[in-house]
Amino acid sequence: MNPSALKNILFLDIETVAQTHHFNELSENRQALWAKKSSFLKGAEQLSPEQLYERAGIYSEFGKIVVIAVGYFAKTGDAQEFRISSFANNDEKALLEDFNAMIDKYFNRPEVRFCAHNGKEFDFPYMARRMVINGIALPEALQMSGKKPWEIKHLDTLEMWKFGDYKHFTSLDLLADIFGLKSSKDDIDGSQVNAVYYEENDLERIDRYCQKDVAVLAQVFLKLTQLPDLKTEDIRWVNT
Repeated sequence: MNPSALKNILFLDIETVAQTHHFNELSENRQALWAKKSSFLKGAEQLSPEQLYERAGIYSEFGKIVVIAVGYFAKTGDAQEFRISSFANNDEKALLEDFNAMIDKYFNRPEVRFCAHNGKEFDFPYMARRMVINGIALPEALQMSGKKPWEIKHLDTLEMWKFGDYKHFTSLDLLADIFGLKSSKDDIDGSQVNAVYYEENDLERIDRYCQKDVAVLAQVFLKLTQLPDLKTEDIRWVNT
């Protein structure tokens, strides 16, 4: 990859939680639908739908987005820095509207591509579905209907690492370790986000974790494309 193309990539990560704290806060119909959906989860034979509900955030039909962190490369004189910012909000619709406004203002260009780890299986479809549910127009980079595969502007570091091996899953944390990068899981990991959100009411902590994931994502991307490493001093944390 030509290093100049980095300016056209928006690196992102999302954090999701169940739509309600408790299973019994769902309508009776939604509870029945969750019981059916959750039956496919690992451990469903031993656990009740209510016990499995803490994992509802992985499904866009039963979860919501509480944080979107983004990062992008920008020139500052002769140097290049990686800027990270985020959107964190208990109000998902407001969060998605703010994200969309940022895209329209700064990244509404045909050449812009979104990049995430396992983004094609999780982040991108999850965001698109939640935008549709909230009645928000999809940005160009998330519009996939009727497009040919090569017209979809998505980059996925998991797919890049697979090198055509479609059955192989590798976490971002494992890739970071392989490449000698500092893990973003120095405080919490994805499995703890729902509890931190509902039991600790600490959205700021989830926000920090999500931003660190974006920093690791960009560094892994550089390793996979064999571009120069990103130095710690070149990372700039920017508030939205």
